Amino acid sequence: MTDLSAAMTPVTVPLKGRSLWDDAWVRLRRNPAAVFSLIVLAILAVLAAIGPEIWVHEVDVQYRDRVAIGPTLENWHLLGTDPQGRDMVARILFGLRISILVGLVATIVAMIIGVLWGAIAGFIGGVVDQVMMRIVDVIYTVPFIFFVILLVTVIQTDDPVANILLIFVAIGAVEWLTMARIVRGQTLALRRREFIEAAEAAGVRRFDIIMRHIVPNVLGQVIVYATLLVPTVILTESTLSFLGLGVQEPLTSLGVLISRGADDMEASWWLLVFPAGTMVLLLLALNFLGDGLRDALDPKDR
Repeated sequence: MTDLSAAMTPVTVPLKGRSLWDDAWVRLRRNPAAVFSLIVLAILAVLAAIGPEIWVHEVDVQYRDRVAIGPTLENWHLLGTDPQGRDMVARILFGLRISILVGLVATIVAMIIGVLWGAIAGFIGGVVDQVMMRIVDVIYTVPFIFFVILLVTVIQTDDPVANILLIFVAIGAVEWLTMARIVRGQTLALRRREFIEAAEAAGVRRFDIIMRHIVPNVLGQVIVYATLLVPTVILTESTLSFLGLGVQEPLTSLGVLISRGADDMEASWWLLVFPAGTMVLLLLALNFLGDGLRDALDPKDR
């Protein structure tokens, strides 16, 4: 009888709680625009990663008998060719790869500098905070595009790969300023929380508190700003390329293709329309995803 009662006793299964990141993911999936943008970005990223390798034409092959022809199914020139006879699909796929790479790497550089700078300034406070933030204010007074152009022109190099790395550093070394201010503001609010005071009372080193407690708690705001920073970086690179200071041949980017297409727009419209359309699609997807992440990570701001 005892065994029967024990068998009939319902077993209580402990409920598994959801983290803040799980809740944010649920809210993000309820946003159709953000989900669609995420799918578009995934497709663009896959095309940029493997597209130039699997496409029927190589990015730097010149067809002298197919110079500046419009979109056609003949010979698989679906988006036409440029004035040098190079296939535009291959050029756009490769340019998309470079633009995404510039956006991601420069944003990562800005995140690393901005997060550490803002977290250290906000947590230590006092004279250190004042000095560090006055440095940020001074750099803010320098026109952004002027600073990047100055850095690119002073450090000149004939190596296209080294030139791209320089662009990464140049853009990332300027875009961290707003990131630092955002992280500092969040850190000032966190430093008065109980778990921070408990860590200090336990004798945890300041740097360990910053890395273990401050930085993880500001990642939500950092991720949101990063998704909005990537389009800004891509547009900056496009502006530099349009001015002849960005990516150089034989490499290319969407900014370079748009610049070249603008010169031949009247005679060969496809040279401008398709790279510009790809750029618009990429930027819109990034912005919609950024808005969706902002709503998901901080629904009170909606």
